Amino acid sequence: MPLTQERIDEIGEELVDVFKSIYDPEIPVDIYELGLIYDAVINEDGKVTVTMTLTTPNCPVAESLPLEVKENVASVKDVSEAEVILTFEPPWDRDMMSEEAKFDLGFL
Repeated sequence: MPLTQERIDEIGEELVDVFKSIYDPEIPVDIYELGLIYDAVINEDGKVTVTMTLTTPNCPVAESLPLEVKENVASVKDVSEAEVILTFEPPWDRDMMSEEAKFDLGFL
């Protein structure tokens, strides 16, 4: 049975919580506030596709961080499948961080 729009919206809110629970091990800020999550699409079958980046292409967690995101997204109730697409377009920079992250890191 397809998910309702209301449930899709709820999953979207839960995904933000998931992203806020995952930290880049080199920077003490979660991946959501860092601006590493570019998009998350939830279809009516419960498939979630996350498009994300890393702070650098040579990031030491290039293999483990996307896997952690995929596993945590897949654990959300009603998510039938999780896919993570890693991109470097546009390249990440400090301007993508939230004001909170910039403050926490002393950039403000």
